[in-house]
Amino acid sequence: MPIDGALRQKERISKILPADEVEDEQNTVRITELGRIQERPIASIVIPIFNEVNNLHSLFQDLTKLLDSLDQSWEVILVDDGSNDGSVDLLRSIQAIDSRFRVIFLRRNFGQSPAFSAGFDLAQGDIIVTMDADLQYDPNDIPALVNKINEGYDIASGWRVIRQDRLLTRRVPSKIANWLISNVIGVELHDYGCSLKAYRREVLDLTKLYGEMHRFIPALASWIGVKVTEVPVKHFRRQHDKSKYGLGRTLRVILDLITIKFLLDYATRPIQIFGLLGLLSLSGGIVLGIYLSVIKLFFGQPLADRPMLFLVVLLIVVGVQLVIMGLLGELVVRTYHETQGKPTYIIREVLSSDHSETS
Repeated sequence: MPIDGALRQKERISKILPADEVEDEQNTVRITELGRIQERPIASIVIPIFNEVNNLHSLFQDLTKLLDSLDQSWEVILVDDGSNDGSVDLLRSIQAIDSRFRVIFLRRNFGQSPAFSAGFDLAQGDIIVTMDADLQYDPNDIPALVNKINEGYDIASGWRVIRQDRLLTRRVPSKIANWLISNVIGVELHDYGCSLKAYRREVLDLTKLYGEMHRFIPALASWIGVKVTEVPVKHFRRQHDKSKYGLGRTLRVILDLITIKFLLDYATRPIQIFGLLGLLSLSGGIVLGIYLSVIKLFFGQPLADRPMLFLVVLLIVVGVQLVIMGLLGELVVRTYHETQGKPTYIIREVLSSDHSETS
C-alpha cells in the first residue's frame, strides 16, 4: 500500500484502537483487517467464473498486485457460475487468503448475464468494473477506466484495438456485430464485446439484465441518458483451455439486438409498432380486396381460383390481430408501471430557487 494510503488508514484505525495498539507492530494484521472492515470500497471488480481453474491462480496474483498498488479500498467479487473443474475449491482458498476477494457460488450454470447480475447486487463500490477471468485482459488497464468515470462519464468501455483472436471466427463477426449494433441502437462503440468496462453504480441499478444482455449494457442504459467513452485496452491471446463462445452466439446477438431495439423505442408505447404494422397489413388487404371486388363486379372474373383472395383474408386478419396486440401491450405497460410505481422517465437534476437536487 502506498505511504499516503497507509497514513490515511492509520488515522482511521486510531479512532477505533488506542494509540499504543496502533503503533504496535504485533497488531499489524488486526489493524489491517479493521481497516478493511471500516473502509467501504470505492470500486468493485466483478468477474464471472466458469471452469477457469487453470487461470485463477494467475488472475489472483495479477489482481492482488493491482489492489496493493492502490491507495484506496477496492474489492473483487468472483462469481462462480456452476463450475465443475475444481474452480470452487480454489475460489474458497483465494477468499481465505485475502478478504478483499468475495466469492459467490451459483447453484448451477445460469450464464454470464445472471452471473454479472449476482455480482452487481453484492457489489459495494460506487464504481463497478467488469472483466473476464480468461487472462485476456490486463488488470492494470482498470485504473484508466475508473479515471474516466471520475472525469464525469457514466460508462467507460474497453476497446481491444489490437485483438489477439482468430480472424474469421472472432474478429470479422465482431466487427460486423459492432457496426450493426452501433447503427441500430445509436450508441457508437468499436467493441461491444469487450467485457472490460467500468460503470457508475446508478447506471447498473437502473439496468436489469435478462438472457445474455450483458454486452448490451451501454445500449440498455442509453434510455436514461448516459455519457459513454471508450478506452483502448490491451488484449492477450488465451493461454489455457478454449473460448466458451463461438459463432453460435451470433444468432443470439441478433435476437438480443431486436429485443433491445424494441425495449428502447417501443417499451412504453407498443401500439406504435404493432399498430403501425397492423394498419399496413389492413391497408394492403383492403386495397387488394377493392381490386378483387372491381374485377368481379365490373368484369365478371371468377375469384375462387385466385390465390390473391386468400392473401386478402390473411392480411386483414393479421392486421386486426396486430392492432389488438398493440392495445393489449398498452394495457400491460400501464399495469407494469402503475402497479409497481416504476417511472417512465429518469431525472438527472432539479433546479429551483430554494435548492438543487441531483438524482
